[in-house]
Amino acid sequence: MVRVRSLTATAVSTVLLFSGAHAATSEANCVATSQEINGNWYCQAVDKISYTGFDGSGSYNKITSMDSTTGSCGSTTFDYSGNLSPLDEEVSMHFRGPLVLKQFAVYTPSASPSKTESKLKRSAHFRHQQFHENKRRAHERAARADEKRQVGATVTATINGKEVTWVNEYDGSGRADMSAPAAPSPAAPATSSAESSTVASTSAAASSSAESSPQVMAEGFIASSPAQAASTQASKAVSTKASKPKSTSASASTSASSSTSTPSSGDWSQIGYYNADSGVADGLVFLNNMGGQGSGVFDNTFGNSLSYASADASSGSAQPEVLNTTLKSNQEVIIMTDKSCDDGGCGYSRDGTVAYHGFDGASKAFFFEFQMPDDGTSGWNMNMPAIWMLNAQIPRTLQYGLAECSCWTSGCGEFDIVEVLDSGNTRCKSTLHGNLKGGDSNYIERPTSGTMKLAVVMLNDEIHIQKLDDSTEFGGTMGQSMIDQVSDNSDGKLLSSLFKLVAS
Repeated sequence: MVRVRSLTATAVSTVLLFSGAHAATSEANCVATSQEINGNWYCQAVDKISYTGFDGSGSYNKITSMDSTTGSCGSTTFDYSGNLSPLDEEVSMHFRGPLVLKQFAVYTPSASPSKTESKLKRSAHFRHQQFHENKRRAHERAARADEKRQVGATVTATINGKEVTWVNEYDGSGRADMSAPAAPSPAAPATSSAESSTVASTSAAASSSAESSPQVMAEGFIASSPAQAASTQASKAVSTKASKPKSTSASASTSASSSTSTPSSGDWSQIGYYNADSGVADGLVFLNNMGGQGSGVFDNTFGNSLSYASADASSGSAQPEVLNTTLKSNQEVIIMTDKSCDDGGCGYSRDGTVAYHGFDGASKAFFFEFQMPDDGTSGWNMNMPAIWMLNAQIPRTLQYGLAECSCWTSGCGEFDIVEVLDSGNTRCKSTLHGNLKGGDSNYIERPTSGTMKLAVVMLNDEIHIQKLDDSTEFGGTMGQSMIDQVSDNSDGKLLSSLFKLVAS
């Protein structure tokens, strides 16, 4: 076994293990192409970054109290274990400018029906009940009419306030049929030809790679050969199903296609969606650290708490608003679910803060469409865009301030998905912070012109970040074929970085 130094200053306390001649070759290739910029090492641009072996166990200090008078915070030791722990807990999503967030979607495995699916089922059930009720009433009316129309029967009725009696001599011939039409049967969800071909091409690619690709599974370095980089834009899985979530804007009705099909077995359900062009914000809330401006609180001890973010992200707001702006340098917006912590399920939150649930579970996927324009500025946090996630307890207590008032220092978890580390750099690195740390020197190119679509899939003991084809749709469900494709480390079509996490 060969121990190789990490080329990134942020990936500390991580051992990279290799075996055989391939390790030396991979290390030599990275060292030969690497460069140091403002204290950070960069190796090669890749299309995919994967972390494996994320089976965390340990403990961190969970905050239980905050006293703004004394400036002291209480905490208790919290033990965790399992795949992706502690990031299997609720997480918040953070975006720092300069950044244009065009779309954002969150998916979880379809163990329970999505909101859209449940609504459709309830509507279908109501229509089914109403149909049978209408049919029953129609038959009753027809039966009563038949009784009245029986030839020779005496009929008594009140007409214009006077009781009138006569003998029926009409047999009802030529009467319109009173029965209701047959109930429509729900259409089975269709599988598009594109989706079918995606499954086939993904399976074929995996099989071909396993048999013929000289891919080196060398943690911390390029996992596929340079020759394979030319085929980076080859066929990629695309979810062709789409449904439009409810919108906070009337214009949203034209923003996305609708589908009434229920998810196929294995498809993941969309639990939150944002579309900047049409003002769609379903299942999400936009926050920032500007408490005291319309919502949240401010004091001289802990500073600003969370607040609702204004639509232009420049201030706090008195009520939830939908983001409608390009984030400027050092502007930050936080996205959580729209489920308030008023239900008591979030644990401790700072008094007076705006507190919402984060995105929970050991299996979850985030899809982004964004741009990181170069605004030409420089200085602390200027022209350094980033997308990252935090254990949601951090912003609900204190994201910036006294270390003892946040679980961050004790290891409750931060994952930097794509982050520019110095002003104006065009390289986005990924780093995992916590009791289990990691990250290498490979990077994803910063999308300064035009947008990039990116997926983050957290599944089993792995996290995968992957650039997507521009045609990828963020529909009401995400096909299992797409989840599998992003989670597949054997696909030789992508230039990939594979980082194996090893407990220190």
